[in-house]
Amino acid sequence: MNRRNMLYGGVAAAAALAGAGAAWWKFQPHDATPEAVAKVAESFWTLSFDTPDGKPLPMSSFRGKLLLVNFWATWCPPCVEELPLLDFFYQENKDKNLQVVGLAVDQPSAVQTWLKTRPLNFPVGMAGLGGTELSKSLGNITGSLPFTVIFSPSGVLMHRKIGKVLPEELVQWTKLV
Repeated sequence: MNRRNMLYGGVAAAAALAGAGAAWWKFQPHDATPEAVAKVAESFWTLSFDTPDGKPLPMSSFRGKLLLVNFWATWCPPCVEELPLLDFFYQENKDKNLQVVGLAVDQPSAVQTWLKTRPLNFPVGMAGLGGTELSKSLGNITGSLPFTVIFSPSGVLMHRKIGKVLPEELVQWTKLV
């Protein structure tokens, strides 16, 4: 019996070590080198997303402004908690060469339904499941939501934030204009 317990313990320890190693490798920034992120950030401006009602939302139309892009989903509690703050931030600063865009990593029908009860004043684009890969390529190595990036008016990726934004961070970002 002792030998069997030691064998099970050894197998369990090896499995735990293998799992920890795989997790460590998965969450390393393999393709999120500064050069790779800069390349993706430049190509970001060529992208266009559909709005929930099917109209095109080209990212190039926001070049020349400080651009806050927020990746979110209706099924993500921290995402929907921060959207009113982002909406207020946008309304207070839209005349200061600043733009907010929400990219929904979600189904159009869910976003349409959600926006009927909680409308936003800033544009929303449908990134779909590809939004997770886009956010990863911009430095969100875990694919977590919410995820926010800030682009300078010249189009350079200036800041990345995984998790809910804080009011004091928004205040700091307005000083980047």
